[in-house]
Amino acid sequence: MNGRLVADRYELATLLGQGGMGQVWTAYDRRLDRRVAVKLLRTDRMAGAVGGGVDDPAEELRRRFVRECRVTAQVDHRGLVTVHDAGGDGADLYLVMSHVEGADLADHLAEHDPYPWRWAVCVAAQLCAVLSAVHAVPIVHRDLKPRNVMVRLDGTVTVLDLGVAAVLDSDTTRLTRTGSPIGSPAYMAPEQAMGGAVGPYTDLYALGVLLHELLVGQVPFAGSTALGVLHRHLYEPPVPVRQVRPEVPEALEALVLRLLAKDPRHRPADAQEVYQALAPLLPTPGGPWPAADGAPGQPGASGGVGPMGPMDPTRPFLRPHAPWPDRAATPPPAPAPAAPAPAPTGGGPDIAAAVDEVKRLLDHGRITQAVDILGGVLPAAAARHGEHSGVVRSLRKQYAATLMDDGQYRRALPELRRLADEYGAESGPVALRQSLQFRYEAAQCLEQLGDAASALVEYRTLLPYFEQYAADDPAQPLEIRRRIGHLLLSTGDRAAAHDTLARLLYDAERLHGPHHPFPEELRRTLQWLGQVHG
Repeated sequence: MNGRLVADRYELATLLGQGGMGQVWTAYDRRLDRRVAVKLLRTDRMAGAVGGGVDDPAEELRRRFVRECRVTAQVDHRGLVTVHDAGGDGADLYLVMSHVEGADLADHLAEHDPYPWRWAVCVAAQLCAVLSAVHAVPIVHRDLKPRNVMVRLDGTVTVLDLGVAAVLDSDTTRLTRTGSPIGSPAYMAPEQAMGGAVGPYTDLYALGVLLHELLVGQVPFAGSTALGVLHRHLYEPPVPVRQVRPEVPEALEALVLRLLAKDPRHRPADAQEVYQALAPLLPTPGGPWPAADGAPGQPGASGGVGPMGPMDPTRPFLRPHAPWPDRAATPPPAPAPAAPAPAPTGGGPDIAAAVDEVKRLLDHGRITQAVDILGGVLPAAAARHGEHSGVVRSLRKQYAATLMDDGQYRRALPELRRLADEYGAESGPVALRQSLQFRYEAAQCLEQLGDAASALVEYRTLLPYFEQYAADDPAQPLEIRRRIGHLLLSTGDRAAAHDTLARLLYDAERLHGPHHPFPEELRRTLQWLGQVHG
């Protein structure tokens, strides 16, 4: 945990990456208790961005930065990361963005080699939609590359890092021109490499480099030095992709070569024209899932990842606006956990300090951050103390409880089931009661996740056990019966629900009295059922 608080609101947690001018962190918004991404830019490293004749270069840079962020924040497109806040904090400029889950396109490419050409087409088509919105402002991204593109679990792509983009006027152009061209040499257009004027056509060239890389597995121009790479951009023709991937359609190869034209006038006119060229190659809604080579095939053949698999870029076109199908069955990957406090003597995180930090966060209502710390410290505690140790069990119980408090029932469910199994394997009445309680909480998760049938089976299985302990806790069996009644309603069995709740009302009045909120709620439900039945 870095612990630095930016703008008295955003607590830095985990360093995601850094470059010559700044860093990107995962952070926590203390006010709204949510994860965000914070980009920090050092004003002392950007001094060259401000020309001469300025009394306070740092303040002028800050003013231009905020103005530029305001303009970029006005671009409303689902394929752009959302900007939440921007400003200055000490010697740094900061940009706060939404936290995007998924994999960046560079990692996605590395995991799928060769990259199915239909996937490449679908990624490029989505990027065209984003660039069209950006260029309309007008803004030029200037650093479009796989590391600045995220592939979400549902296959949609999100473009990151408009922080190096500039509004197309003289003042803000100087913000991103520090005497050397802004961007990554491997993706840099010839005019950008020469320090000349840039425009939407510059981003289209970068899109061509990116598309070539997806299809071939490497950028068209590489070299041991930045200068050597830029020289190749200026003077060498790219290798046509079909020389490496003969299965790629000729039309797609021709489009890549047009995008990589040295002269901007020979490239497509705009992102809309690129999209129109890609459109005939896109899968059609409701069509068959494409095979690995891009031809129509059976479901599951797309690069080894079936239609239910995550991060398939064809999915937004085959199933437009469809909900992500595996969310009901598969827990989403946990977000990158915040690093707990380091141990004073090395050898991993300080577990005791992490637990104290979790308690402090929970006292302040910052559940999301507490969840991440617990999720991060659990593997270290298991490695140090053993998977079945008391320390790990205690942490797992806190983790599961905090996940439930945060409404993350899908992530809490496997933890609760694991605790129930561990206690169930032990002997003695105390272990049995603990196992039953965790099974009950797991059933609550199933109920919250909408799996009424499974929750109903579990509650019915648990009820006799809790009735045996009614002398110690008479209210809990009644609560389980209430949940059974409401689940019967949700499954459409009104008669069984009415019978269950009517018998429960009698027992609830005996235990709580007729004016207690519990029996009063039952009476209202039964009255409503009578009206519906009538």
